[in-house]
Formats: sequence, C-alpha cells, structure tokens
Amino acid sequence: MTNSQSMPAMPREHYLNAKYGVKSWLLTTDHKRIAILYLISITAMFFIGGFFATMIRLELLTPAGDLMTADTYNKMFSMHGIVMVFFFLIPSIPATLGNFLIPMMIGAKDLAFPRINLLSWYIYIVSAGLMIYVILNGGVDTGWTFYTPFSTTYSNSNVLLAGIAIFINGFSSILTGLNFIVTLHRMRAPGMTWNRLPLFCWSHYATSVIQVLGTPVIAITLALVAIERVWHIGIFDPKVGGDPVLFQHMFWFYSHPAVYIMILPSMAVMSEVITCFSRKRIFGYHFVALASIGIAVLGFLVWAHHMFVAGMSVYAALVFSLLSYFVAVPSAIKVFNWTATMYKGNVSWQTPMLYAIGFIGLFTVGGMTGLFLACLGIDPHVTDTYFVVAHFHFIMVGGAVMAYMAGIHFWWPKMTGRMYPDIWGKIAAGLVFVGFNLTFLPQFILGYVGMPRRYFHYSPEFQVLNVLSSAGASILAIGYLLPLVYLLWSLRYGPVAGDNPWAAQGLEWKTASPPPTFNFDETPVVTWEAYDYEQMPKEVPVVG
Repeated sequence: MTNSQSMPAMPREHYLNAKYGVKSWLLTTDHKRIAILYLISITAMFFIGGFFATMIRLELLTPAGDLMTADTYNKMFSMHGIVMVFFFLIPSIPATLGNFLIPMMIGAKDLAFPRINLLSWYIYIVSAGLMIYVILNGGVDTGWTFYTPFSTTYSNSNVLLAGIAIFINGFSSILTGLNFIVTLHRMRAPGMTWNRLPLFCWSHYATSVIQVLGTPVIAITLALVAIERVWHIGIFDPKVGGDPVLFQHMFWFYSHPAVYIMILPSMAVMSEVITCFSRKRIFGYHFVALASIGIAVLGFLVWAHHMFVAGMSVYAALVFSLLSYFVAVPSAIKVFNWTATMYKGNVSWQTPMLYAIGFIGLFTVGGMTGLFLACLGIDPHVTDTYFVVAHFHFIMVGGAVMAYMAGIHFWWPKMTGRMYPDIWGKIAAGLVFVGFNLTFLPQFILGYVGMPRRYFHYSPEFQVLNVLSSAGASILAIGYLLPLVYLLWSLRYGPVAGDNPWAAQGLEWKTASPPPTFNFDETPVVTWEAYDYEQMPKEVPVVG
C-alpha cells in the first residue's frame, strides 16, 4: 500500500477550522466569523426579550393584575420592547446575514474595514452587557419610547443606564452601515455592475443609509434625556421651559426610519428566497431595487404619524397622513413583484419558502393596518390601544422575524456546511405561523373594541381574547425553540451540504460550503445578469 493510499484525506480548510481557540474568534477580522459572533449574541438577546414577552402574556391571562405589581408590569413591557427593538430586530439581519453574505455576493474577500467590523461587534457586546446589568438591577419602566417628562423627571428606574446602553449600541449600527456603503461602492468584482447587484445588496445599501443618517438623531435625543435627568435643564420638561412634544419629534424622526432598518433587510431576504424557490428571474428587478431606495428616502418624511394625538396643526397632520399613504407604495411594489415572480414559476415548498410565504401574508396585513393608523379619522380612536400593538408586531414579528428565520434556514448550509432536517423546519414554520396569528389577530379586535395598551388590569369582557393571545404565544414560543434545537443538532449530525444545495443563483453559491477564509480562490468575473434562473435546473433539489 502506498503512502498516498494509507493517509486519510486532510479536511478542506475553511473559515471555521482555519484557526482554533477562543482568541482566534475574539480577535478575528473575518466577516463570516464576526457574523457568527453576532448570531450567537443576538440569539441570546432574543430569548431574553422573549422571556419578558412570556411574563406579559402570563399576566394578561386574567383581568385582575394578580401575577405582578403594576410597576413590575411596566418594567416587563419596557424591557421587552427595548431588548427586542434595539438589541435584536435592528441588528438581526444586517449584522448576521448581511455581514456574512455581502462580501461574497459582490465577489469581495472581506468588508472594506474588517477591524471596524470587529469593533462594531465589541460595541454591541458592551451595550448589551450594560442593558443586561440594567435588567438585573431593577430594570426600566418608561416603555421602549422613553417619553418625557416621565423619563426625565418622574421615573425612579434605571433610565440613565438604559439610555447610555442604547446610545453606545448606536455606534455599532452606524459603523456597520458605513462599512456596507463603502464595501458596495468600492469592492465589487469585475462585471458586478449596479444593475447586476443582488437585491439583497440593494436593500442593505438603503438600510445602511438610514443607519448612518438616522442613528445619530436617537443618540442625541437620549443624550438630551440624560442631560435633563441629571442637571434638570429645561429641554423637554414644561415646568422649566421645555417642550415634551419636541422629544416625540426627535425620537420618531429616528424610530420610524428604524422600522425600515428592520424591514428592508427582511425584504432583501425575500427577494433571494422567492426567486430561488420559484426558479424564475425576479419580476421587475429595477423596480424592486429602486423601491428599496424609495423606502429609505420616504421613511424620513412620515415620523409625525405617531403623534396625531400629541397636539399638532391639522394641516401638518394632513401632510403627514398623505406621506404615510405614499410610503406604502414602494412596499406594495415589492409585494406585487414577489407575487408576480411566483406566478407560473415552479414553486417548491422547502422551509425557507414557507417562511417567505408567511412573510408576504403577515407583512401585507401589517402594512394594510398601518394605513388605518395613518388615517386622521381612525387614528385617534385606536392610538394607544392593542390595535397598535398588533399592527407593530405584524410588521416586526410577522415580517422581520419571519424573514430572519427564512434567511437563517436558506443560508445555513452555506454558513455551516450542514443541512438541517427539512421536515422539522416545516413543522417549526407552521407552528410559528399558527402561533403568531393566534397571538396577534385577537389583539386587533381588542384594540378596536377599546382595550388600552400597557394596562395590566383590564375589564373582564376582554379576557377571552387575551386568553387566546396568551395561548398563541405559547405555540409561538415552541415554534422559535424548535429551530434552535435542530439547527444545533445539524452542526454535528446533519448531512454534509454541497456548495449549492438549493441550485441557487448568486456568487455566494459559487464558493465552497463553508467558504474559505477569503471567500474565493480567484476574484470572480461576473458576465451574467442577476437571478438568471433560465440557466439553472427547473426544480430545487430535495435536501435535508
């Protein structure tokens, strides 16, 4: 027997096994490893936020506030909102899938600023650690919106530290956005023109613009809250010459575009998944790309629709109402184009596509109910009721989280080199869809019939719908825990994935799974149009 025959084949080197040890991960500048670090961190924050959601739903099982005190309940919904919005939803897709995929999708070896990329993760960890410290030391009770003058004068909770945590976290968001913008401008492979750029990159480009322009506003706003709270300067407190409505303008000037920071990356995932599992080029590529830019621009012009009952001129309210209807147009373009892409396509129903179909339905309901809230005749009646809670969660959970799950399942084989059991993926997707609707559909009715949000003690006639909502939340929780189990299981026991298990288009599928440290052995030259599925197999291979 010759030497070459007796020696076992050396495992191929890739980004996961190129170096070993904790230090190699904590000091890495590889965008793929940083994406994995973000994935672990964000998952932890998701389950912390989920714990608070569980406590809210347990409290609302009965009309009497008999599980916790009013103060504790205020802290529960405040910390649920703060953790989920600032520490999960905003970084979820850009910091994990965006970090992992954007360089590969454009044929680059890494992001433009690898060390800044690592710095952004460390900033996130510092801010998340500070937020966990706030939680363990009594929490915060202002709601995730920090409305003044309660947050600056009257609240006895850890407002200052929570504000500092979000302030610090903003720098992570800004640096990530800056990195993506420079990368997409300067590091595209030969032939990767703007007209050939994957829609995933177009959406992340638009998101990055919002991150860079909008995040400093929330940082300044929270800094002003801290200044007023410590030194009692009259910025927002009317007792000393401040204006509390000014805070709302500043807060929502960032926080409405922040909704698009959460939803544009979700739309990015949809454009990739739906084309792959429909085996068709996306319908109206240029319209979908420009719709992303349109959402980013118009998103900055509609903030005051959160403030129709705060006391503003009828004429100003009319302008913001019209603009709010107008911002729905680019979102509708995307939904129609995804639907047209599936029309007469060879649609297959693997797990990522189930999440994508769920996204389209739930996001559409969320968007349509947003038009009710943009209507000056309806908004005063449903503002601060459970109608708003349901609308927001249809966009954020039915939209952003469904898309996040679709993306994780779609690119999991590329990230890990392993397949998960597809049947369990389908079961989890079904549980999430059923559990979500059972949780949040009753809340539209609750809001319509007049149950205010943020109350822990409510009228007995609302109990049946609240029990339905809490039952749905328990199904939803199982739907979110299942993927955690089978995805971790797949790391060791899952079948080895090929380089392109879905027969998908895009440069990220033309490198190995898992990819080598610098993504490509040679810089690719792009000579084809985006989503050229006419050249690919007519069916998605059966995997998992």
